Amino acid sequence: MSCTTILVGKDASYDGSTMIARNMDSGSGEYTLKKMISVSGKNPPKKYRSVLSHVEIPLPDKALDYICFPNALNDSGIWAGAGTNSANVSVSATETITSNELVLAADPLVVLHKEGRTEIPGGIGEEDMVSLLLPYIHSAREGVLRLGELLEKYGTYEMNGIAFSDTREIWWLETIGGHHFIAKRVPDDSYVMMANQQGIDSFDLKDAFGKQESHICSKDLREFIAEHHLNLSYEEEFNPRDAFGSHSDADHV
Repeated sequence: MSCTTILVGKDASYDGSTMIARNMDSGSGEYTLKKMISVSGKNPPKKYRSVLSHVEIPLPDKALDYICFPNALNDSGIWAGAGTNSANVSVSATETITSNELVLAADPLVVLHKEGRTEIPGGIGEEDMVSLLLPYIHSAREGVLRLGELLEKYGTYEMNGIAFSDTREIWWLETIGGHHFIAKRVPDDSYVMMANQQGIDSFDLKDAFGKQESHICSKDLREFIAEHHLNLSYEEEFNPRDAFGSHSDADHV
């Protein structure tokens, strides 16, 4: 079964709560054991090293307490999956999404590799995101901004969608190629059912480069789209699914 994410705005829920949830997929005949742990913000680590990509990232000095749901076995990294911190901010990471050849040629994924005898680390991925985000953010919006900065600096080796929530709002972020992203606030009176696809199909670039009330994106996204001729929309409104998605049936349902 593929991953499916559910996002519910506070005015769309019975009791006024924001809600984010996601099931985790697994291969046929496989089951990944998970556990719930509580992590203290006291004496936080100074550096994070990814098991899969070997990227090393310095961490902020101050951290929050949080709970998360990592793999029971640590043989392939933490894979914390989802969690909530002491500021009542939650993160669900990740939903695998799609891309296309134009995007990946313009901004390739950042994959662990060797150049001669020198190892070149990859970017961040699903294994890392909750651990890099949840201890250090105080709102859903702050989570979007932190992840955006990490993507722009270190890149990613896969395409993902990430959900952020606090008591007031929900944000959904989608990675674009190796270093770019878009994020959109879920309207309070709406809910989202999100499968493995490029989910955001309308995006207000004017807001993203202005007040950022409901849209946030990479600092150079306008130039990236124009330089690589990615805007395939005939309408005035920009459609990220057309520009960044797979152009397959998965992105047109």
